[in-house]
Amino acid sequence: MDLETILNQYIIPFGINILVAVVAFYIGNKLIGWALSLLDKVLTKFEVQPILIGFSKSVVKGLLYLLLTIGILSYIGFDTTSVVAILAAASLAVGLALKDSLNNFASGVMLILTKPFKVGDFVEVAGQMGTVENVQLFSTTMRTGDNRQVTIPNGQIYVSPLINYSAKPTRRIDLVFGISYDSDLRKAKQILLDLIKQESRALTDPKPLVVVSELADSSVNFTVRIWVESADYWSVRFDYIEKVKLTFDDNEVVIPYPQMDVHVQGLAAQN
Repeated sequence: MDLETILNQYIIPFGINILVAVVAFYIGNKLIGWALSLLDKVLTKFEVQPILIGFSKSVVKGLLYLLLTIGILSYIGFDTTSVVAILAAASLAVGLALKDSLNNFASGVMLILTKPFKVGDFVEVAGQMGTVENVQLFSTTMRTGDNRQVTIPNGQIYVSPLINYSAKPTRRIDLVFGISYDSDLRKAKQILLDLIKQESRALTDPKPLVVVSELADSSVNFTVRIWVESADYWSVRFDYIEKVKLTFDDNEVVIPYPQMDVHVQGLAAQN
């Protein structure tokens, strides 16, 4: 086989393929950059959190470059069937091995997209209560009231009932106070109402409520409901309970101990 034949049958076609592959890679690289930029703009427009934008771009970028590489190798003449089969098998094996991690990741994506809570919210979920400090793709970090850091896998959060105490601007304080049957009911009710009026942090809309809710075994029970700003909930609750006790004491309104009347029969006959 002479040199001209080698050039015409092997070197020149292979060189053309290499040149086309380089051009294809250059154009593909530009298109991938354009696609990633478009994806960034779309996700930003829908107010997706930056952590999910960055991860999404990384995944899409990897997939696009993988497809581009396989396409170029196939054009040059490489048999990519075995490569695709190996990648598929490897993906299946990795998926089975990382089943829990993938579940946490999928749950993290859903939490970021649906936004049932945000950083700074006070929530109760998966048996824990605290302030959300960080939301990652695989786990969420919370700070409890006694300053402990708790990390919860997102998979547990997504399948658990979640209470977000910070979701609404206002909250209602529900309290029950019992007074003895011998105490002045009208005076006690007026004290409870006056203490609410004196509390500057209590809201007037919705109106507070003070009603007699139960004639219990050893007490007459008042139900008290006070609306406050969410941030003032605990401070108003604690202050109001303390003021009620002190004011009841000053006005001889008795909060009774639980008690039971015991009737003994037959002692006189035995004596």
